[in-house]
Amino acid sequence: MKHLIIGLFIVFVTPAFAQEVFNPMKVALKAGDASALAKQFNQQIDVTLNGNQATYSKSQAEIVFRDFFRDNPPSEFLIMHTGSSKGGLQFAIGKYTSKKINYSVLMRVKETGNARLIHEISFVKE
Repeated sequence: MKHLIIGLFIVFVTPAFAQEVFNPMKVALKAGDASALAKQFNQQIDVTLNGNQATYSKSQAEIVFRDFFRDNPPSEFLIMHTGSSKGGLQFAIGKYTSKKINYSVLMRVKETGNARLIHEISFVKE
């Protein structure tokens, strides 16, 4: 019985908690708001856009996303799946839809102090 309760807790509560963790990122991506998204960035962040990967400071990444949103304004952003690695890192896989093109999005967050901040975000054309 104890294992059943723990299993049900993991199945029902963990996804809801993960959705809550990623909600500010989801809102920012859906609005194309680089400033709001940057508030969720770690001090250094790995960014992949269209196959180009680079590590940016929080402020540099905000400029990169401001330009990205200007060139690819969102019409929708949906989180399709959330989970965590064996090491406890949480991730979300989503779909970013713009008028020009659709992207698969992967976000990974790390716990920093009392916050969970994005340390990696990747946009891949579908």
